Amino acid sequence: MENKKGNPNHPLKTLKRLWLVMWDNFHTQLLIVLFLILISSVANVSGSLFLKVVIDQYILPILKSGSRDFSGLLLAIGKMGGLYLAGVFATLAFNWMMVRISQGTQKKIRDDMFSHMESLPIGYFDSRTQGDIMSHYTNDIDTLRQMISVSVPNLLAALFTFLAIFVAMFSVNIPLTLFVAIAVTLMLLAIRWISNRSGKYFGLQQKSLGELNGFIEERLHGLKVVKIFNHEKETIAGFDTLNEQLKSAANTANSYANTLMPLMMNLLNLQYVLIAVLGGMLILHHHAMAAMTLGGLASFLQLSRSLNMPISIVSQQINFVIMALAGAGRIFNLLDEAPEDDRGNTTLINVTLAGGEIKESRERTGHWAWKQPQKQGPARLTRLIGDVRFEDVDFGYQPDHLVLHDISLYAEPGQKVAFVGSTGAGKTTITNLINRFYEIKTGKILYDGINISDIKKDSLRRSLGMVLQDTHLFTGTIRENIRYGKLDATDEDVMKAAELANAVHFIEILPQGFDTMITEDGEGLSQGQRQLIAIARAAIADPPVMILDEATSSIDTRTESLVQAGMDRLMEGRTVFVIAHRLSTIQNADVIMVMEHGRIIERGTHDQLIKEHGMYYQLYTGKTELS
Repeated sequence: MENKKGNPNHPLKTLKRLWLVMWDNFHTQLLIVLFLILISSVANVSGSLFLKVVIDQYILPILKSGSRDFSGLLLAIGKMGGLYLAGVFATLAFNWMMVRISQGTQKKIRDDMFSHMESLPIGYFDSRTQGDIMSHYTNDIDTLRQMISVSVPNLLAALFTFLAIFVAMFSVNIPLTLFVAIAVTLMLLAIRWISNRSGKYFGLQQKSLGELNGFIEERLHGLKVVKIFNHEKETIAGFDTLNEQLKSAANTANSYANTLMPLMMNLLNLQYVLIAVLGGMLILHHHAMAAMTLGGLASFLQLSRSLNMPISIVSQQINFVIMALAGAGRIFNLLDEAPEDDRGNTTLINVTLAGGEIKESRERTGHWAWKQPQKQGPARLTRLIGDVRFEDVDFGYQPDHLVLHDISLYAEPGQKVAFVGSTGAGKTTITNLINRFYEIKTGKILYDGINISDIKKDSLRRSLGMVLQDTHLFTGTIRENIRYGKLDATDEDVMKAAELANAVHFIEILPQGFDTMITEDGEGLSQGQRQLIAIARAAIADPPVMILDEATSSIDTRTESLVQAGMDRLMEGRTVFVIAHRLSTIQNADVIMVMEHGRIIERGTHDQLIKEHGMYYQLYTGKTELS
């Protein structure tokens, strides 16, 4: 979707932007809809004007002459019936088309939201609950659908009918029309006053609904924790607080909105009475400037009554429109979020190695190189070997609060670099920076001598593999979950990856083996089994650099040995960054970094650090524990 920015929280700008989305994708259908609405409106108004013709040209002359010839009247009624029938078909047709337009617009916005969401940085999701984000796809989209399929055609029909009625009124009597124009202007000002106040609270209602959904999603996800700590009452109290906020906003919004309809109806009824009185006076006094016939008065009164319809439609639908625009504003806020910074131009390509020469290949060769465009001459090819270096890196998730201070380190190809330290020391942050989930403030991170800010993110992440403590498995078979690391992998590749990860044994004893369905993020599998599948998923991708973030911290010791064996195989010949709480798993690391408060305070091999009797020694001997 083209990003036509402005302030999406301003109702008129939001409405304009939504209209542009609809126009860009369905302009032909919208033109047809406008034409059909015009036919429907003209047909409805013509019926009111027909009263003047029937009374003045047929009924009164027949009464005066005593004639029994009704042929002219019947012919006129037949023509009017045909016009009404055309109006009915036009109404059915434009409503049918608006349903299709609303569904198409809904799909377009959902597609754009999801594709844009995939481009957003991790920081966006860190600052929002999943329930609030999901509310965009459910509540906000649904109110938008209702507005487009119901409110928009009704409001357009009301607008066209409104204009047609005034044109018809002017043709009948100008002074009475001016009186009606003044009365309607006052009504519209009242609608605007009430709408502005209800709009504010409908926006709060949508925001509160998102917060409530986020709370529900979070508590459902952590239901076991709630029960373990007997926090049911506190959870209910927290829900009641958010639910009360939603009720308060909805009450205020609807209190304003629900006064609109009865107020308009009473004003319209008062207007009807005043028109009858004024029209009767014009007939009796025979003003030359404002001639009025009995048929004209009947027609004008009917037009005045017809005016109830568009105004009542506006009164009814304005609430839905305001609520939908509040949801649309939230959607456009998401679409206006800046995507990840990905200005790099270096890409990862397959290459062949022959006689020490690197050549680009269209086939998957198992050898990779970085392709760096040059201002002059051919692109430079740098073989991917997994050399990662940090040079004086500072970083903070918030601009005024640094998490990492002056980090300098290197991992040569094939080295295993381990990080230990207290929670919050900055270990995971380092691995997040290697993936460019976040951008560093100062310093450089070099990958095979190339600044990672110059590397396209999809290429950078293709060269990296991760096995996390919190393993996420997707709904599907075990085979599909392993193949997620390499979508074009064969069944043989899947089997080899599972063997490397030590996962084959438990998979083959499952009822459907590799075709066993996984649901609810791997429910029915142990944490260790999930980790083995995650290791196989990383293995099938075959990346030169691996990141293992506390991958064995939440499984038992017996299972850990099986998982550790799988990870040892996975780490062979690769540059590896390991974060571990169990120091026994990193004794064979080439270098161990001890971190505290975002700084590297010790570095060396296991034996070297033990001899230094520093923090690592304190941790290893149990004199100090990781917190």
